[in-house]
Amino acid sequence: MLIRQALSEGCAALAAAGKGSPGLDASLLLAEVLGTSRTALAAAGEDELPQKALDSFRLLIGRRLGGECVAYILGRKEFRGLEFSVNKSVLVPRPETETLVEAALEVWGIGNGEWGVKNRSGKTAGNFRVLDLCTGSGAVAVSLKSEWPDLTVWASDISAKALKVARANAARLLPPESICFFLGDLFEALPNPQSPFPIPQFNLIVSNPPYIPGAQIETLSPEVKNEPRIALDGGEDGLAIIKGIIAAAPDYLIRGGALLLEADPGQMKNIAGLLEKNGFMNIKEYRDLSGSERVIGGTLS
Repeated sequence: MLIRQALSEGCAALAAAGKGSPGLDASLLLAEVLGTSRTALAAAGEDELPQKALDSFRLLIGRRLGGECVAYILGRKEFRGLEFSVNKSVLVPRPETETLVEAALEVWGIGNGEWGVKNRSGKTAGNFRVLDLCTGSGAVAVSLKSEWPDLTVWASDISAKALKVARANAARLLPPESICFFLGDLFEALPNPQSPFPIPQFNLIVSNPPYIPGAQIETLSPEVKNEPRIALDGGEDGLAIIKGIIAAAPDYLIRGGALLLEADPGQMKNIAGLLEKNGFMNIKEYRDLSGSERVIGGTLS
């Protein structure tokens, strides 16, 4: 069978099953089997595909048809120009989560006078301290540190398996010991701010927490349901974890420090109210590339 015929076969199978982007998925999977790029694959369309490679390709297409996402099959996903290792212990980094990183960059630029943080052209963040809660694969924390090497970055997650993935990504993509990781439930992973040896308070806290209402998870696509439920389930109203973060964050932020949260667009009004009740001001929403309100944050009064 020719390479283009195999691609056509895989694409047709995925399209018939209603899988999104069947052409892209098929080409990514065949390129993986052949150890080549999608560009080179397109140029080799009239070449004969060895039977062993065809069998491997069909196996990967079968996994995709079974509801496994391409990122899990490949074991990697690109996020802000970096390639992150992923497995079923972590959420797959999504383009909309890049909004959280962009919001952090904007906060640093706006905070030039108040926090002594230079804008992006200044090439330094000084003693700016950031905490990434629910770090998962480490995509947000690693991206922030990569784009601002002078940052001091902490990251935590309740899942030991997820934290193992995050640590591995940080070790591969950053200089040694660039991020300090903690295992535990949100702020419980950190030393108590009133302890004899507390962690310094943060200038910025960011989080992409679980925010899907528990009852809705079974209605999601097989691909999403294959991701770790602990990283998806936000309780009855989707806000259980977010409420905990907002309530505790003031103890861990400097005065004037910022909290940024990814959430569902339909939750923004409720989250804004929670932020106001817990002493946050200058509340702002940030839109993702689709135009949806994806990140919300404020500064501690």
